[in-house]
Amino acid sequence: MATIAVEHVTKEFRLGHATTLRHSLAHALERLRGRDAPVATRFKALDDVDFSLDAGQVLGIIGTNGAGKSTLLKLLAGISEPTSGRVTVHGKIAPLIEVGAGLIADLSGRENIYLNGIILGMSYSQIKRKFDEIVAFAELEEFIDTPVKRYSSGMTVRLGFSIATCVDADILIVDEVLAVGDLAFQRKCFDRMEDMIKRQGKTVLLVSHNTRQIERLCDRVILMDHGRIIADDLPGKVCDLFYERSDQKIKLSSRSKTSLANTLLTDDLKVLDVEIVDASGHATDVIPYKGDISVRIRFVAHRNLKRPVFLVGVHTTDFLYLTRHHSERQLEVEWLSSGEYEIVCRISKCPLLPGIYALLLGVQEGLGSSGLFYGENIVHFQVKSNPAEPLAPGNRDGFFALDANWTQPVAVRSAEAHSISS
Repeated sequence: MATIAVEHVTKEFRLGHATTLRHSLAHALERLRGRDAPVATRFKALDDVDFSLDAGQVLGIIGTNGAGKSTLLKLLAGISEPTSGRVTVHGKIAPLIEVGAGLIADLSGRENIYLNGIILGMSYSQIKRKFDEIVAFAELEEFIDTPVKRYSSGMTVRLGFSIATCVDADILIVDEVLAVGDLAFQRKCFDRMEDMIKRQGKTVLLVSHNTRQIERLCDRVILMDHGRIIADDLPGKVCDLFYERSDQKIKLSSRSKTSLANTLLTDDLKVLDVEIVDASGHATDVIPYKGDISVRIRFVAHRNLKRPVFLVGVHTTDFLYLTRHHSERQLEVEWLSSGEYEIVCRISKCPLLPGIYALLLGVQEGLGSSGLFYGENIVHFQVKSNPAEPLAPGNRDGFFALDANWTQPVAVRSAEAHSISS
């Protein structure tokens, strides 16, 4: 028997403004007179969703904003009811949804631990036994008797996460809670989730926009779009499909060749044009994996520049910075008179794995000096698979493929074996 069964579930919401009592009575009167009252527009947040989950499975749910992911989790947690269909859950649930929202501001951290623990189904003795663990994990020993209204937002979500993950539940429902607090606390949250999944064998439903976490933690992934399930398979296959769909969407939204958003501009230098050029010398926004490319930059210097240094870098569409290359070590320009120029940065066998990326560009007078120009998201480009440079099946993860070679295994005698034989 499945631990969770979602059978042809549809969830509808009525769109539009809330009606007053006067309007409701007027509509009822119209219906009594045999006239049609205005029909409210209905929106399907979930549309015939059907799947099941066995005990011990870890299911990731991904999709763009508005796909229906959080609505589905709220149905499973019992926060709302489906419009049609049936949701069946066997086992105790710990919902990690909107962590910290249930804390009462006027109560202290200590009082909130007991109150929220009881609400989540823990007994008084269980809370008392785990109290020190909850406080230590949230790193709030000094503030535990302080009213929560005096906590920072980070302290509040840390306490909420710590309480929720101490509940002895069979099923965890997790909605974007692995990004709480600072980086060190995020690492603690991730380690705790891994412990609950891999060592305690919990049944988990995990919603996250971080597909790398989804691939690492889950053994099955569902991709949702406009309230429907469009893929249900192994994490690698479904995440690849999500990347492909996202790449197409990003490409459509970034058709303009250059952008001056997120730029530092001065009156001393103006960038006129930036383009990526393929091995044939043609401007392009699609390059083959391990293909030779160039970045061609045209700019105007409005004054004489002393020792100009040029920077080209690459980041992902969510601003994960991958690499930067300065011109100073290869190009020594002591003086550049005012005027219009073109400079080219050639990249041999671009090692970026297939995906959508963006260029960043910078110009300054000597390393460490104030910048003349700096911009991100200057040009979006797509790396596609290259038949001449096929990727091995295990090389799909990450952003770069290592140029590495393995040797044949060689038998060696361990120190222990050597001492015994002697």
